[in-house]
Amino acid sequence: MRLTTLLSLGLSLGSLFTAAVSAPTEEVAAPELVATAAFPEENTFNHVVNGQKNLLTVTIENKSGQNLTLLSIAGSLTHPDTNALLKNLTSQTYGVPLLEDVKIQIPYTFYSEFKAGDHRLNVWVQHAAGDKIYTVDAFESVVTVVEPPVSFFDLKMLSTYLILLGLVGGAGYYTYLAYAPPKKKSKKPATSSVSAPVGTVTATGAGGYQEEWIPEHHLKKTKSAKKSGGVTSGTSADELSGAELSGTEGRRRKGKK
Repeated sequence: MRLTTLLSLGLSLGSLFTAAVSAPTEEVAAPELVATAAFPEENTFNHVVNGQKNLLTVTIENKSGQNLTLLSIAGSLTHPDTNALLKNLTSQTYGVPLLEDVKIQIPYTFYSEFKAGDHRLNVWVQHAAGDKIYTVDAFESVVTVVEPPVSFFDLKMLSTYLILLGLVGGAGYYTYLAYAPPKKKSKKPATSSVSAPVGTVTATGAGGYQEEWIPEHHLKKTKSAKKSGGVTSGTSADELSGAELSGTEGRRRKGKK
């Protein structure tokens, strides 16, 4: 009798334990939060430009019936076919309260340095309800990563080229001075800048003179005076040089001897 009672009691406890374990636990539903993201209107093809700031506008609407808190917005780039993670994007922290039934728009920017081509862009929003944190997807689509357009009037590119040219020119000039010093200048003998006059030199008597230094009209008058056999006037006698007179006197003395 006692054995039967113990067996029935054991079976009852076992059934109660099984029911307690198999009973499903009631999960708390996540608060309803709607989040979407879009590129600006001018970027109709969803291009992500390398080396530039790319902008997404994230629209968030709280439909949970309670106030929530926006914690952060983050994103990632994955392979378009395998969804393999390529790079996590910038995570921006906000800590902004999300009021009930209020829609807000928040800009989200990120930089890209990836190989040009198609990639899958994922953007999500993290918010908190009390002490619990939830994640809501805002954007998931294939985007095209492109290189920035090259312009000859880009100030950044021009300044970069000028700096590179200056560095290369300085290095080349330093190398030239180091391995190819300038040649030494040869010393040439100094030459006199005064040249002797070129012309017919005529000397008379002991004192000689050069006709090219005498004005032409004086020479004509002197020659005419010699032909006439002497001095015709006081003016012509004055025009004769002392050298001519001394030469004439010398010839007369030689004749007397």
